[in-house]
Amino acid sequence: MERIPRQFYTQEFKEEAVSLVENGGLTVAEVSRRLSVSQQTLRNWIKKYRQEGQVSSGRPVTELEAEVSRLRKELAEARLEKEILKKAMAYLAKAPRGGTR
Repeated sequence: MERIPRQFYTQEFKEEAVSLVENGGLTVAEVSRRLSVSQQTLRNWIKKYRQEGQVSSGRPVTELEAEVSRLRKELAEARLEKEILKKAMAYLAKAPRGGTR
């Protein structure tokens, strides 16, 4: 079976697709059909733009909102790192130590 080459989309294309759903009153299915993009890809773009505050009801994002968004992202990453370290510590505590016998 032949592999389908990966598609690359410009930032402008993604923003326009998201704005069609957000501000254009079209559904994800309609926009994905019109632009020949999978629905899941379009949903991922929408989710990303909503989290980053790049598309928000047609108004520009203030510096304060952008800072809050950035700090939330940093906090989520720090929490994830903390969970990973906790799991690693638990794993290493259970592992038998190689002593001299």
